Amino acid sequence: MFTHPADDPDHPDYRGPGSWARLPGITTEIDRWCRILRDLEPADNAWEAQTRIRSLEELAAAAAAAQAREAVAFHTHRQREDAANDVPTREQGKYAGNEIALAKRVSPSTGRKFLSTSKAVVNDLPRTYAALATGSISEAKARIIADETAWLTSEERLFVDEELKDRASVAGNRRLRNEARSLAANVSSDNAHERAEAASTGRHVSLQALNNGMAQLSATLPLQQAVAAYENLEADAAERKMEGLDFGRTRNQLMADVLVERLTGQGSADDVPTEIHVVMEAESLFSDGQVPAWIPSYGPLPAKTARNFLAANQARTFIRRMFTSPDTGQLVGMDSRRRTFGGLLRRMVVFRDDVCRTPWCDAPIRHADHVTPVAEGGETEWSNASGLCAACNYAKEHPGWRHEATAEDLTVSTPTGEEYETVTPPFVTKFGDAKFGDAKRGHSRRRKPGDDAGDDEPPAGETADDIVDFPHRSPAEELFEDLILRDTG
Repeated sequence: MFTHPADDPDHPDYRGPGSWARLPGITTEIDRWCRILRDLEPADNAWEAQTRIRSLEELAAAAAAAQAREAVAFHTHRQREDAANDVPTREQGKYAGNEIALAKRVSPSTGRKFLSTSKAVVNDLPRTYAALATGSISEAKARIIADETAWLTSEERLFVDEELKDRASVAGNRRLRNEARSLAANVSSDNAHERAEAASTGRHVSLQALNNGMAQLSATLPLQQAVAAYENLEADAAERKMEGLDFGRTRNQLMADVLVERLTGQGSADDVPTEIHVVMEAESLFSDGQVPAWIPSYGPLPAKTARNFLAANQARTFIRRMFTSPDTGQLVGMDSRRRTFGGLLRRMVVFRDDVCRTPWCDAPIRHADHVTPVAEGGETEWSNASGLCAACNYAKEHPGWRHEATAEDLTVSTPTGEEYETVTPPFVTKFGDAKFGDAKRGHSRRRKPGDDAGDDEPPAGETADDIVDFPHRSPAEELFEDLILRDTG
């Protein structure tokens, strides 16, 4: 059985578990250059500054080429080691991209994408690789050529690469993408229909959170279907305009509202019947606190927007109280006697981790997983739970990978012996004790002179300005008292 040096203390190349120790040679030299660049003083004049920028751009391109070459080499080594460990052929090297992602401090999907692009550039695009290594083109341009030729055979890729050898360094990114796309379509026009049929299997819907409580819902569809859907929405919006029913909304706003109404089946786009989890601090919910609400897996929602949504929404609303640690702000857990994470415990794991718990992976949580498997004595409990995306959970089961966790943190160990730790974030993201803007804004709502609050003296140690008074219930409080089914869990 093959034993990796990182796992064998008697091996001459053993570096210790979880070590980031630098091997002698090139890595020492790279560290030296990093120190030089960190300590480099700014240029004395504009000409020198511009010259440095150009040279550093060439250095960045050369580093990208070297990194791509090392990624390909790493994948080859991982395949060989997996084969020596009797890993099935289809699984050999499968999670090399996940290890590369940890080394690059990016998400696993980004690491896998980087590996596939690196293999294309190094193995199938020699002109592009040479231009990148010499600094003639940027990493972005190399990625464009690799992406636009991804569906070609190796021979077809080589032809496009040769045709672009004089254009890549002079064309802008957009022009280069169009030229590469045109050449790729031209060189492989015979099977265009087959490619379109294959591409249609990748149709999907995605959601991306944006600023100011907005989000982008996107659908990747066959062209004819996308055009039909768009024109239908456009026609419906135009009809409503002609009927004089919606003068207060623009055509684009109407199209967006019609889309929501059709997808959810509700009478108005503002009434959201689908179950939406909104996490809020009590102060932000019941008064005018400024800490944003949070939609798990998607991100923040302005506090006032969330209050208005809860108070004005005609759909049925529920409130569940959740408790957090006063020291860390992390969600307080619960245990279960079940063998699977389900019900409220699973929901709490998703709330706690928000997105996949693997370092730098922001993918949505798909699996509530036992860190220590049940077969090895792991309990279905708060401290043994991790919210993971499907890819990271499958990678965790691959030989050489190991997860160790508590409710407060997670440590991921890779087959090379490297360790990466991530800390569980607070349940609600907010400032510390000193709130931003307090000096200008003061407390949220103070008693004002002339209010019907009486003339009682404030308690010892407090001034009138320190007393927060809420003489009237907020809409959210009224909703809580009158309409909401309270569930304390």
